[in-house]
Amino acid sequence: MSASTAAAEQGARARHRLTFTVIEAAEALGIGRGLAYEMVRQGHLPSLRLGRRIVVPAASLEALLEQAATSSKRLPPIAPGTRSL
Repeated sequence: MSASTAAAEQGARARHRLTFTVIEAAEALGIGRGLAYEMVRQGHLPSLRLGRRIVVPAASLEALLEQAATSSKRLPPIAPGTRSL
């Protein structure tokens, strides 16, 4: 199997993933890791805890983006000085 074929298969699997780590979700949204964890803590970024791991469902990311695109409502600001996870 060539490197380009392996990369294509890996990309296809990534598009069909059901969950992402908080860091992967942050990268997809174009925000920082700390802000993503703070959004999870405050409930603005839906997540699941699987054992010790926190994951963000892909459907939640899509719904968050669709809601933001169709609504003029913005998320409330993150409170300064709050601790992250």
